[in-house]
Amino acid sequence: MRNMLAMISTVIRGALSKNGVKVVVSTRTYADFTAQASFDIKKCDLHRLEEGPPQQALLTREEGLKYYRIMQTVRRMELKADQLYKQKIIRGFCHLYDGQEACAMGIEAGINPTDHLITAYRAHGYTFTRGVPVKEILAELTGRRGGVAKGKGGSMHMYAKNFYGGNGIVGAQVPLGAGVALACQYLGNNEICVTLYGDGAANQGQIFESFNMASLWKLPCIFICENNKYGMGTSVERASASTDYYKRGDFIPGLRVDGMDVLCVREATKFAADFCRAGKGPILMELQTYRYHGHSMSDPGVSYRTREEIQEVRSKSDPISMLKERMLSTSMASVEELKEIDVEVRKEIEDAAQFATTDPEPPLEELCNHIFHNDSPLEVRGTNPWSKLKSVS
Repeated sequence: MRNMLAMISTVIRGALSKNGVKVVVSTRTYADFTAQASFDIKKCDLHRLEEGPPQQALLTREEGLKYYRIMQTVRRMELKADQLYKQKIIRGFCHLYDGQEACAMGIEAGINPTDHLITAYRAHGYTFTRGVPVKEILAELTGRRGGVAKGKGGSMHMYAKNFYGGNGIVGAQVPLGAGVALACQYLGNNEICVTLYGDGAANQGQIFESFNMASLWKLPCIFICENNKYGMGTSVERASASTDYYKRGDFIPGLRVDGMDVLCVREATKFAADFCRAGKGPILMELQTYRYHGHSMSDPGVSYRTREEIQEVRSKSDPISMLKERMLSTSMASVEELKEIDVEVRKEIEDAAQFATTDPEPPLEELCNHIFHNDSPLEVRGTNPWSKLKSVS
């Protein structure tokens, strides 16, 4: 189809010379680009599995451009959130996701939109990949009426169709995810639930209880530990007697995956999803990833690790740079094309930030709404629906 249309993209570059502006025009058609390419990916470590995901991944040009745009959007969105927080426009808790974009994008590429996903408080990336626009995410962070949770939830409480948050209590989303998987099994709809938690939450007792129940009942649940090496300010070696998180389901099969490679995450997620859909029960994945910012905005992130460590990860394992290099090296995209995406993403983020800082805050009388799913007229903490709230500030 592309070759038939032969749509021409024109790249115009201007260079100043003594005589004025010198314009160089080059034309490229879709036929000039590689339609698809196969890449070697890192082998996954396996637990209680005879074989794992493939060690080669096929990437089409269309997929590559989509993944690049989404990961770049998440990166820029988080950097904007960092800026707004430091300007005291965003208040309260805020946990940023930059550095871990390959996890969110790879998981989303490996499951269906009708599948379900629940995660912890580092939720902005998944909120976006699950379909919520950037402006609604930033507006939620700034507590505005146009936010995804009407400005009432903030950073840790964002929701969308088939996405159950954003949960603030460490590890508490894992039994909820097992419950969603139980509902999928009960309804017989061939859907699965992806249940995420961090290495810091991996020692919570409720996680092991969820493993046990999910295994007994063969629930279609992919348990995923996003191991970003540090739980708050504590390295995994100081927090866990065993850092082989993919083995800690014991009786549940597990995979350890390169979480900085979007293709590796995608292939592992597809493998895990097929495993669950085949009625084999739950499976556990450990994504080895890295967060560039601190645990939260109150954590500078350099008291328990060095700036050099962070810079080394950025220079050698950055998920966006890795995808970009693959696409350029196989002539799947041009430098100019990717720069154009960068410009478009920056504009989208700036427009979203403008909305998030000018949209009105929810009115005071909205405070007690949406407490019950059916607005049941019950007293809650001394308030009732017919009492008018008044601001004393």
